[in-house]
Amino acid sequence: MMSPPPGLPKMEYRFLGRSGLQVSAISLGGWLTYGGHVEKENTFACMKAAYDVGINFFDCAEGYAGGESERVMGEAIRKFGWKRNDLVISTKIYWGSANGENPVNNVGLSRKHIIEGVDASLERLGLKYVDLIYAHRPDRNTPIEETVRAFNHIINTGKAFYWGTSEWTAEEISSAWRYADKLGLIGPLMEQPQYNMLAREKVEKEYERLYEEIGLGLTIFSPLKIGILTGKYNEGIPKDSRLGSSDDDFVKNMNKRVGDESWKKDIEVVAKLKPIADRLEISQATLAMAWVLKNKNVSSAITGASRPEQVYDSVKALVAVEKLTPDIMNEIDDILGNKPTLLTRRYS
Repeated sequence: MMSPPPGLPKMEYRFLGRSGLQVSAISLGGWLTYGGHVEKENTFACMKAAYDVGINFFDCAEGYAGGESERVMGEAIRKFGWKRNDLVISTKIYWGSANGENPVNNVGLSRKHIIEGVDASLERLGLKYVDLIYAHRPDRNTPIEETVRAFNHIINTGKAFYWGTSEWTAEEISSAWRYADKLGLIGPLMEQPQYNMLAREKVEKEYERLYEEIGLGLTIFSPLKIGILTGKYNEGIPKDSRLGSSDDDFVKNMNKRVGDESWKKDIEVVAKLKPIADRLEISQATLAMAWVLKNKNVSSAITGASRPEQVYDSVKALVAVEKLTPDIMNEIDDILGNKPTLLTRRYS
């Protein structure tokens, strides 16, 4: 396996919300990749590359590749003999079809599925516990009180240290905290939303009050918008790209947009960002990743990689953050044209 190229920046670690846990500002996730269309040896190579550059946070979910993402990540940890205390491992519970043939109680956030789903995930990972456990989506058919109690049970039994949410609304997160406070329990520490130059509203506006009120941390996904922000789709869809090869439902929905007016608008915006990247002497991918990391409410940006080189490219964004001065950020905002109203996003 290849070694990291010389000259890569030192990894930055950020506190996860109001907790004392530190996670690498850039993390590696298994969505759309590991256990799916990326073969096992490439998965191992990418995880080793990530570990070698200081990434300590690895993210997966029970629903990724039918549970195979968890299996191959656990196998990599054992293969390389990494110390468990040096790693931050997360998984997410909601879509547990890998756990049984009948979907009735293997999907959602009932106490039954949360407890059984976590046990199944730990078995696939080959671990005694995960550091972070997420409610992968809100379950509006299950009382939030039941979900809060179940995740606290997971923490109290030593199967996870912290719990959080993914793609919940601000009101749903607040409701979970109200029940947690009422019952003397632990509320959700972190949220995992989509966040990138083309998707800003939830992180920069909807969640704004939660950063101060409950100390919410963010482990965001899709910082490059499935590669759109790299510029590689400006001339069409390469067959070997995710949009060209993945059969994930999220990607299929993205593919339905190809050629429509919103797609054309996004591609036009990405093309207008290129002169800024060129002026700063960085790639458009690095510009997009640095822009996400500029937001100090982001504890970690979860990236995907099918080759070690993609891991190394992501890490380059750590030094590019310093190039994003307030003037540059304002110039980017003018091009994007999607700055949320009542925004108090902190640029530094």
